[in-house]
Amino acid sequence: MSKGLLSFFFIFTTLIVGALYYTDVIQSPFISVLNKIKTNYHASSEFVQKQVQKHFFQAEHIAELNEKVRRYENSCLIIEQLSYDLNNLFLESNSDLKINPKVELVRTISYQKFGDLNRVWLEIDDYNASKIYGLAYNNLVAGIVIPQNNRPLGLLNSDLKSSYAVYIGDQNAPGIAHGNNSNYLIVKFIPAWFSIKEGDKVITSGLDEIFFEGLNVGVVVSVTKSQGYQSAVVEPFYKANTPNYFHMIKKVK
Repeated sequence: MSKGLLSFFFIFTTLIVGALYYTDVIQSPFISVLNKIKTNYHASSEFVQKQVQKHFFQAEHIAELNEKVRRYENSCLIIEQLSYDLNNLFLESNSDLKINPKVELVRTISYQKFGDLNRVWLEIDDYNASKIYGLAYNNLVAGIVIPQNNRPLGLLNSDLKSSYAVYIGDQNAPGIAHGNNSNYLIVKFIPAWFSIKEGDKVITSGLDEIFFEGLNVGVVVSVTKSQGYQSAVVEPFYKANTPNYFHMIKKVK
């Protein structure tokens, strides 16, 4: 190739590069195309990164849930074994006591009446209308189940007819809790010789065979005395905000 032709290509290339570098009219379309390429590249890169993070997050979350299920199943097995061993201990000591509770998850269908948030119809398989059952949410007392036209009706804590046996405070002072159509419960028939005070914890006693002993009910907010007995106003732990599902205690022992 002649020196003249090489010089021509060199000068031509220099002019093109200079035009691209210094001339906005020529430079702008190239920059616009390059920016679009960069934008698409970054968008695609972020999308891939998010998908990878999402995948690994879901995998981590699933692994965490699997571990919780494993621990839960392990705990259930341990409790089942302890129950079995304790029942065998009762048999060895010629005791008629046994531990064989039955709990069923039940679903709320609807409120009994519009505007009454304390009564709900429940969907219960194999319902026995001759008994009263306890309703719990986690380990919190939520109310009781009574028959209404042979259908299961849940009376939540605040209902006037919702009542069950309880213990109060460190001395396990006995009493009967019932609703008051308010945000509080009333515990009546507490013997006067027991010392109870504001802040005492209230739990189920199990003496009515509706609940197990030890389920959490609430905390005492005030105490009054009258005619040889005491009464306590109790703020319940369970708040009936979303009464969709409960655990019904079908059998205590």
